[in-house]
Formats: sequence, C-alpha cells, structure tokens
Amino acid sequence: MSRKMIIAGNWKMNKTPSEARAFVEELKPLVAGADAEVVCCVPAIDIIPAVEAARGSNIVIGAENMYFEEKGAFTGEISPDMLVDAGVTYVILGHSERREYFAETNETVNKKVLKAFEHGLKPIICCGETLTQREQGITIDWIRQQIKIAFLGVTAEQAKAAVIAYEPIWAIGTGKVATAEQAQEVCGAIRSLIREIYGDDTAEAIRIQYGGSVAPKNAGEIFSQPDIDGGLVGGASLKPEFGQVVNWK
Repeated sequence: MSRKMIIAGNWKMNKTPSEARAFVEELKPLVAGADAEVVCCVPAIDIIPAVEAARGSNIVIGAENMYFEEKGAFTGEISPDMLVDAGVTYVILGHSERREYFAETNETVNKKVLKAFEHGLKPIICCGETLTQREQGITIDWIRQQIKIAFLGVTAEQAKAAVIAYEPIWAIGTGKVATAEQAQEVCGAIRSLIREIYGDDTAEAIRIQYGGSVAPKNAGEIFSQPDIDGGLVGGASLKPEFGQVVNWK
C-alpha cells in the first residue's frame, strides 16, 4: 500500500490573524504542485483567516489542540464542534509542550483522540522521549506506552485515518535532529506496535511523521525512510522555506 506523505506545520504560538492570512497566501504557490498532503496547524485565533486564505488551494488547515467535551464551563477551551464549523480537518493532540506546560497526560490525550474521531476530525497524535529517557535506553518502551494509551478504544478503521507524530523532545527547537536511522528505528517500532494491536492493514495504512528541527537541508534524508510518511515541522513552517520542506524530492 502506498501511503500519501503528510507534511504539517505546527505554528505553535506564532502569527497574528493578519500575518496568518498573508503567510498562507504566500505559501500557496510554493506548494501548489506538491505530492504530499500539506497541512498548517495554526493557533485557534488564526484558524478562520487561514481557512479563508487556503480556500481553493491544496493547503489544509489544522488546529493545535482541542478539548474533549462538547461544550460547557471550560473557560478558554475549544470544542471539536467549533473546529469542524471553522473548517478544520486535522488537530494536533498530545504535543510534548502541552504535556510539559499544561499537564496533559496519556489519558487526557486518549479522551481527545476519541472525541476527535467522534466529530470526524483527524488527530495528529504526538509521542516522544526526553534526552534522559533516550540515554537510559527506554525510548521504545516509553513510546509504546504513549501510543497504547492514546489508542485505547480506537477502532482499526479509525486508526487508519490517524497520524502519529514521533518527536524526540530533545530535538524540538534545539537544532539537534535525530539521525535518519534513529528516526526510522522509532517510527518502525511504532508501526510494529500498530500491527500488534490492529493487524497488517491498519499498520500499512497509518501515517507516521517525524518532527524535531526538520528543515530543507535534512528533510530528504528523513522522509526517504521506509516508515516515515512526512513530518511535523515547527520553526521551518513559519517561513517560506516550508515550501522547500514540502517539495523535499
């Protein structure tokens, strides 16, 4: 089965609504002929102008987070219905920054994953290890645990539509990049785990991204690995060079 590459930008807390609109307009011609699916995951306040700017292009807009309740007294949160109505397709869930700064756990990530599927949103489910965990040799064990809990209650058909983003925490925004071999080792282990849980069909269908200081200079080597189906791109997704990452071939 040939999986369509998916290259998603994670803007994090960057760009005002007017900057978002202008950047998407600038990006459109740079990625127009891309083989990969092109996604910009933007801050909540930027979603509507970004969706409007992307209309008619091959750029899809995603969100950076979502709450697991439909509505209610959850000040500052955003519901799946709000995202769907605004025109969002993908939503990043369980990013390491959400876990570190906002106390997200594997269990809350699982609740969000289930809720995203319930509303037809495609989750980009993040996993990754710290430098200490890598040095202690527990990377694969750690990531298997994150994935197993995130996918509790998820059906095989739903899992096929999910995206898993492997981001070694020690490589996010640090300029350090996992070698292509390190990235492939973990992404291959993730696919093996999905095969254990769901079988061959789902394992072959699910797309697994690498994230962590992806840039034009290293995208080709990383994206050429057999179990890596694209990237979750941070800093480079905020600049026109994102077009070079998308067109890495």
